[in-house]
Amino acid sequence: MTPPRRRHPATRRRTLDGARLTAYDVLDGVTSRAAYANLLLPQLLRERPELDERDAAFATQLAYGTLRAQGTLDAILATLVSRPLGELDPRVLDLLRLGTHQLIDLRVPSHAAVDTTVDLTRAIVGTGASGLVNAVLRKVATGGDREQWLATLGGDGEQRLALTTNHPRWIVDAWRDALGGDDELEPALLADDAAPEVHLVARRVDRAALVEESGGEAGPWSPHAVRLHGGDPGRLATVRSGVAAVQDEGSQLAGLLLARAPLEGRDDAWLDMCAGPGGKAGLLAAVRPEGVRLTAADRAPHRADLVRSALAGETDVEVLAADGREPPWAAGSFDRVLLDAPCTGLGALRRRPEVRWRRTPEDVAPLVELQLELLAGALASVRPGGVVAYVTCSPHTEETVAVADVAAARDDVEVLPVAPLFPEVPGIARGDYAQLWPHRHGTDAMFMALFRRTR
Repeated sequence: MTPPRRRHPATRRRTLDGARLTAYDVLDGVTSRAAYANLLLPQLLRERPELDERDAAFATQLAYGTLRAQGTLDAILATLVSRPLGELDPRVLDLLRLGTHQLIDLRVPSHAAVDTTVDLTRAIVGTGASGLVNAVLRKVATGGDREQWLATLGGDGEQRLALTTNHPRWIVDAWRDALGGDDELEPALLADDAAPEVHLVARRVDRAALVEESGGEAGPWSPHAVRLHGGDPGRLATVRSGVAAVQDEGSQLAGLLLARAPLEGRDDAWLDMCAGPGGKAGLLAAVRPEGVRLTAADRAPHRADLVRSALAGETDVEVLAADGREPPWAAGSFDRVLLDAPCTGLGALRRRPEVRWRRTPEDVAPLVELQLELLAGALASVRPGGVVAYVTCSPHTEETVAVADVAAARDDVEVLPVAPLFPEVPGIARGDYAQLWPHRHGTDAMFMALFRRTR
């Protein structure tokens, strides 16, 4: 007798819960390929038209929520699994996290959360693993919701704050330092857990027209910003054509800082020194005065290609694959230089929730060394009387104030206060520098400093 033909795993997958499978595929991409959820999830949703709007919203909630809560979920699972979590099959651990998040945070009925996760495990990993997942998730369900589990886990106040707000302790400490105390600490941490709005930038289109087309509303801080309350920005004709784009309002302010800085002497050559993928370069190209030539550089050729795409249609621009520490241009070539330096990215935890668990304290020092070298290169690239804007998407003091203070201590550099250039934005001053925060401004946590070369 001929044995029955086994179905291909992909065929079996089609019978699974589509939203939960999509959420799992995001977790697996983050774990196995170091993917970014905010890039992978939209791609998966486009590839799976069978998911309706409700399914897509649930998949997004599951994926992002599980990634944000990973530390708390792992603390719970560590009490229920007999061996270290690092010894589990990574696929099984992601499935356990997915099920646990549904049980303690979303309060999905236990039979639905457990049964669907077991079905996923059986299809993705195998029958043996499904028994473990079933047993562990049933224990999670008997332990109650998040508050009950936090009480069970115990720990000191610092540990409880970290678990409650879904942050590793080192980031809690870094935020306290950046904020100067505890008064805003918990709201700042919780703001990292809120789903961010999509922000658009009106580059070569009137903002009022973009508001009307998108159904959004004008952003409160940038004269080019539109904030959306839902929907796919890729559907907009202005975004598809490149006259508008997706860009956080905080990033727009960072670009506008360079354009607004007071300048002595000529003003005809601007440089975006670490320009990839091209968002700020696109805004600078739109707001520069007539006759200004914009050079945009990135040391990674593929990122330089992204900048070229962002600047398509612009005239009097130059895009280079170049390292700002060893630039091909002569010293003092530019009147204005924007350095949006590589950083930990901790200012965008709302958009990239996995970064809080991917980054470690040991990542900071090498990045600071790179930032200092790039800032020295930026100051060498600007002429006397010209200005340099130093920007990072992080509030971490070592990447922000500490780096800026090194430049400020030079005898050929003058610090220009940032806050007076943005009188419409409250609570932005961090000394003479500036710091945006999600809980204050509804933007990513961008840091900005402004310097003038004096000789």
